[in-house]
Amino acid sequence: MNRRYRKTIIAGNWKMNMTPSEARTLINGVKAHCAKSKWCETVVCVPYIDIPLAVRLLKDCRISVGAQNMHHEASGAYTGEISAAMLKDAGVKYVVVGHSERRQYFGETDALVSEKVVRALAADLRPIICVGETLQQRDMGITLEIVGAQVKAALSAVGADKLRRIVFAYEPVWAIGTGRTATVEQASEVCNHIRAVLRKKYGARGARSVTIQYGGSMNETNAKELLAELDVDGGLIGGASLNADSFAAIVNAANQ
Repeated sequence: MNRRYRKTIIAGNWKMNMTPSEARTLINGVKAHCAKSKWCETVVCVPYIDIPLAVRLLKDCRISVGAQNMHHEASGAYTGEISAAMLKDAGVKYVVVGHSERRQYFGETDALVSEKVVRALAADLRPIICVGETLQQRDMGITLEIVGAQVKAALSAVGADKLRRIVFAYEPVWAIGTGRTATVEQASEVCNHIRAVLRKKYGARGARSVTIQYGGSMNETNAKELLAELDVDGGLIGGASLNADSFAAIVNAANQ
């Protein structure tokens, strides 16, 4: 982490878990542990149905609410979809864009991710842009090329004036929900490469302002070591975010 230039952000991605009644218990637990976080921003990215409850319960503390997805159009005949403006009006601050599960199960492309990034920024939301390689791509030795292309595509319509609003999450697809975690060296190499891609496009000053998270099975046992790396500025936490104690342990690691 480098707190001199950018914010450390620990964001929990609940995925399709937690009914509103279950969410109340978890949010209160997270609030009890993390509300006074000193050095990092804490975010809970909850299912749409839990957003009003989360916003209400977290109104007076330093934990922000995020959404897990949004539609790329401002409005229209898109039954079942949610727009960026709706999220903003509901009190959401962050939105996850391009998660590997969205890419894999719902066919989201780099071009669609770019559209969502632009729409999120226009609504004054902070997009957490997910990038990462599959196991096959890593075995082929093309991880950096794949991730670099995803970063460039996501930012194809983003000017330097918006860059500070962007968050990237490096999530090796082979490490999501599998219990496998990239080594510190692997995570550091890719996060460093993301920074290099940003530096080439926006210059050193712009690149060092961007928060880059690691998002592949970070947990309470490996968080401290991963977060010690210069270009790992936080985590996008999956399974561990569903337990208040585990999530708090990761936040505490980021606060050291």
